[in-house]
Formats: sequence, structure tokens, C-alpha cells
Amino acid sequence: MRLHVDQRHERVLELVRERGSLRVAELAEELGMSAVTLRRDVEALAAQGLVERLHGAVVWPTGQSRPAPAAAPPAEGLVVGMVVPTTEYYYADVVRGARQTVEAAGARLTIGLSRYLPDEDAAQARRLLSTGADGLLLTPSWERGCPERGEGLWTAEQKVPVVLVERSAPLGHPAAGLDRVRSDHAHGAAEAVAHLAGLGHRAIALAVQDSPTAPRLRVGYRAAVEALGLTPVSAAPLDDAPSRSEAKRFERTLEYLCQAVASGNVTAAIVHSDADAIVLIPRLQARGVRVPEDLAVIAYDDEVAGLADLPLTAVAPDKHAVGAAAARLLLDRLGVAEPGGAVAGAGETGRGAAARRHLDILPTLRIRVSCGAVAAAP
Repeated sequence: MRLHVDQRHERVLELVRERGSLRVAELAEELGMSAVTLRRDVEALAAQGLVERLHGAVVWPTGQSRPAPAAAPPAEGLVVGMVVPTTEYYYADVVRGARQTVEAAGARLTIGLSRYLPDEDAAQARRLLSTGADGLLLTPSWERGCPERGEGLWTAEQKVPVVLVERSAPLGHPAAGLDRVRSDHAHGAAEAVAHLAGLGHRAIALAVQDSPTAPRLRVGYRAAVEALGLTPVSAAPLDDAPSRSEAKRFERTLEYLCQAVASGNVTAAIVHSDADAIVLIPRLQARGVRVPEDLAVIAYDDEVAGLADLPLTAVAPDKHAVGAAAARLLLDRLGVAEPGGAVAGAGETGRGAAARRHLDILPTLRIRVSCGAVAAAP
């Protein structure tokens, strides 16, 4: 029999008064209600000062007679929702890192895939919340890695804790105040430039595919070129006019790099991604451009760089660490204790009440043959 709203509220108050603290998901299951309905009830009761909402849990208000405060609510029954564009290539390790961290805490990770479809991020987030997710890890399909004007407002309007993963919002955007964890791609690009400059290269080209990673790569590349006093190189044609066709993208990038080398100035290049570099290098060699003798190459990303017939030096974002760190931040917001009893990331402000955090994880440069720093195997 379905309870009237007043009966639901009375039952919620009874259970919270009796136990002191309960997880929203646990309470919804015990009352036979959907998590969405229960959240609305809890919000109504909290607005009246009858209960307090604390990072995925409902607690009896401070100062009112109730049982002794419960310890950090157990993660059993806790559900973390994660929306990513895909679980292939780059995001496979991000998801793996998040899943291992969530499951180690005794919680469960559920996934929603946007496939870069318009408005699908928000739809997947709603679906995960409707099935009981207590918090969200979000990687919205923002083309430049951050929202355009008026875009992505929904991420800051959620009623549950949210952590952005491999995304950020500009200052002034409502989502700028959300917790976030991302790879510092600008730092990675700058490290690649600095390494090539250390090998004696003074004119270094940047060839990147159109992706959410590209803007940060350009920022880091330009900053390093200026800081090191290197020779500016004309921008790749894809910077101003991206190609939607892969065949056209490779053709235009190939022509750009061949012309840059033929000019006699450019002797090194950073190519995003490593898969693109693996396709481009044989084509460069077929056009008479030797790698690394005529053109030293560093790939950005290290999914398959080490498997190329000419092993590629590559900048490797620590995607597993990004997923794990984002999950720890969200578990902290939900007040979940790590194994051993400590609350994940809690500071002096108390459990789950730490200041918002923006965490950038630095990529690693892995030296192989393609940059000319090590000799090719005989």
C-alpha cells in the first residue's frame, strides 16, 4: 500500500530519530520508495529543520534529543554514478581507477555513456539518479573540455554531490565551484616542448586532433615555446579548421609536417594522439622525412605508443589516478570512511565538509626512440 506524503514523512522521522543517521539509499530501500521520492521528502523535512541532510545521509538535527551520533555511515548500499563519453581508449583506465576505489570502499559504481551525443550527459545523469545513485562523477561532452556560454548549467544544479572528471568550468560559471579532477594536459605539452628543446630543437611544431584535450595542449605548448625563447612555428591547419573526416585529417596533418620540415626550420613535432602518430610516421617516412633524424616526434597519450615498430616517446596522462582521485573526492563528500576507519580526504573541517578541491594530476614523459634521445635497437 502506497503511503501518503504525511505518512512517509512521519516514518522517515521515526527511523532517523531512532537510529540517528541513515543513508538515503538505505532509507529508500527500507521504506520501499524510489530514491528520487525520498530525496524530495528529505529536502522538505530539512527545510523545516526536522532533519539534516549530510552528503548522502539523513541525520537527526544537532541539539535535539536523539541517540548518540552514529559513526560514518557504512558504504554498503552506496551507489556512485559515473557518466563518461565512452569506456574505450582513454576512458577505460579512468573508469577502472574509479571503480576500484569505489568498490574498495564497499560501494558500487554504475555507468552511463553519452557517446558524445547532444544532451545525453544530462539524460544519463538523470537515469543514474533515478536508479539510486548517491553522487555523480561527470565527464560532460564539452567540445573544448569546458562549457561554452550557457552550457552545462545542469551539472551545478544537482541535489547530490558532483565531481567533474577530466573537465573544468571557467571562472564565473556555476560549475566552477564543483570539485574536479583532471590531467594537467598543459603541463604535459610543456614538458614535451622542454624535452625537445633540451635535445637542441629550436622550432617545434604541434599537430593535434580536435578534442577536449586540444585547447589545453595548445596553452601548454605556447607557454613553453615563449618561456624557452624558441622559434614560433605557424599553427597547424587543423587548429583553425578542424576536419571531420579522419582521412582528410591525416592528409592535412601530413602535408603540414612535410612542409614544415622542408622549410628547413622545424626539426621536431608533438602529435596528438599516439594513435595518430603511429599512422603518420610511416607516411612521413614514405615522403622522405626520417624519424627521428629529420623530425623528432613526441606523441601525446601513451595508449599504444610503446607498441609502434618505431617506439614512440609519449606524454602519458595517469588516467587511472584521475579516476581514483575523483572517486575518493566524491566518497569524501558522501562521508564514506576508507578501509581502516579514516574518512576519505577529511580535513580539519570535519567529515565530508572539506573545502571544494580542484586537483590537477601531472602526466609523465616516457622516453623512447622517436624523439632521438635513445638509439634505435640494432
